[in-house]
Amino acid sequence: MSRDAGATLTTIKSAEFVAAAGELGQLPPPLAVEVAFAGRSNVGKSSLMNCLLSRKNLVRVSGTPGCTRTISFFAAELGDGARLTLVDLPGYGFARRSKGERSAWAELIEGYLLGRVTLRAVVAIIDVRRGLEPDDRDLLELLATPSRVSRPPLTTLVVATKLDKLPLSKQKLELERVKKAAGLPVLGFSAETGHGRDELWKRLRVAAGI
Repeated sequence: MSRDAGATLTTIKSAEFVAAAGELGQLPPPLAVEVAFAGRSNVGKSSLMNCLLSRKNLVRVSGTPGCTRTISFFAAELGDGARLTLVDLPGYGFARRSKGERSAWAELIEGYLLGRVTLRAVVAIIDVRRGLEPDDRDLLELLATPSRVSRPPLTTLVVATKLDKLPLSKQKLELERVKKAAGLPVLGFSAETGHGRDELWKRLRVAAGI
């Protein structure tokens, strides 16, 4: 594959917000292949998605943990015409929210992850500086459980964000630490520098079958 052809596979022709749902009954019809992004509050999920979509503010970035309360859907068309829906899940693990809110969010996330027929992959986002935390382990366990609907097995992609916050000498060591804890391959990512963007897109395309 030529360099130009490879670039086309990760170039964004268009990206737009499609819908948001605060309850399972509000989810849009499952018409397109979806990949979801999940992680603890303030882990850099919105920044990662904006980087992937080559947009600055399409996915809302907030300095307030737990700001995202809905599942949001974004339709993307890549340079070769391939289409994919990126799904932003509410951040988990933020203690200041009420127990009722956290319970409702858990029900919403679990219902979507186990019951969405068009879901093909989930990007589990870890802050490389904090490593794998209990809530992250819970997510990985959930993703390994059988789905409630008939669909291909989910692909789980573990991505360690904020790699640029570590000295170069520590990056490989911390990535290995996350990999060992997760028991899965880990991709280092920086929304600031774009490191890992093209590789993540390639993995998403494979997982989504596009």
